Amino acid sequence: MSAPSTWTPLHAKVHQTLRSRQLLPRQRRLLIAVSGGQDSLCLAKLLLDLQPKWNWQVAIAHCDHRWRADSEANAAHVQQLAQSWQVEFYQRTATQALPSEAAARAWRYQALTEIAQAHAYQCLVTGHTASDRAETLLYNLMRGSGADGLQALTWQRASSPEIMLVRPLLNLTRPETAQFCQVFNLPVWEDSTNQDLKYARNRIRQELLPYLQQHFNPQVEKALAQATELLQADVEYLEQAAIALRQQAQHPSQRGLNRLVLGSAPLALQRRVVRQFLQAALTKALNFEQIEKVTNLITAPNRSQTDPFPGGAIAVVEGEWIWLKQL
Repeated sequence: MSAPSTWTPLHAKVHQTLRSRQLLPRQRRLLIAVSGGQDSLCLAKLLLDLQPKWNWQVAIAHCDHRWRADSEANAAHVQQLAQSWQVEFYQRTATQALPSEAAARAWRYQALTEIAQAHAYQCLVTGHTASDRAETLLYNLMRGSGADGLQALTWQRASSPEIMLVRPLLNLTRPETAQFCQVFNLPVWEDSTNQDLKYARNRIRQELLPYLQQHFNPQVEKALAQATELLQADVEYLEQAAIALRQQAQHPSQRGLNRLVLGSAPLALQRRVVRQFLQAALTKALNFEQIEKVTNLITAPNRSQTDPFPGGAIAVVEGEWIWLKQL
């Protein structure tokens, strides 16, 4: 069997995605997050193969959560791979137990961002796929997320003021990255925790999505990923419109909203303005019920007020204003 060409349809697809979406500009310094799994190995191989066309400087980073007995061997495996590809390698190891998937994800992004900052990498690149998008949409939908949470896996977002987090594989599926790894004989590290059904995302991946594929839509991953893409555009538009409306409605003290300005706006924008206003004023996380109580004050009688928010503040109607006051 002859060696595979270094330019495959997947190379062409990612190259075109990078051009059309302007995700990873030429001559940037890229830090690729590599777990050792198929998606991140596919990502690393693709970007290294595309490097001559884009004149990037590329490095690999690995985060060891210390969740598994083989995590040190996993890290050494990724380091050896980086050395074989002749690229810089960076590693961070957790110093304490991470209690949940969410905590591990937060630590991982923080660690990767710190590595990028310390070594002047402008882009942090991860191997999330359309399959991850589908799983994330289902996971957040069942947790009661609004449109913002349902489109959480975006093509790019700021990881820090100077570093962009980029996900260039969001139009590839997990079967595609698996086939790519097979074609190029990439040494995928099988993560045993991916089969552990105590993790909600694994149950979605191993049980829910196959059920939906069998009984509802064989292309359900693609359909959900497309829904996420549509939601992303809607959310971006609504958020910008809400920012403009909030600038009109907010008191210079930042503690009040004008009910007359908000009253003529659609409910979707009212809710977004209220959420932005509360997020800026309160340090605690907000839920739908709290945002809805303040939104209802837009048309409520004078002197109406909410229950206290975490931290002790309440929202009160005084004439044409909703004021946020500390108890």
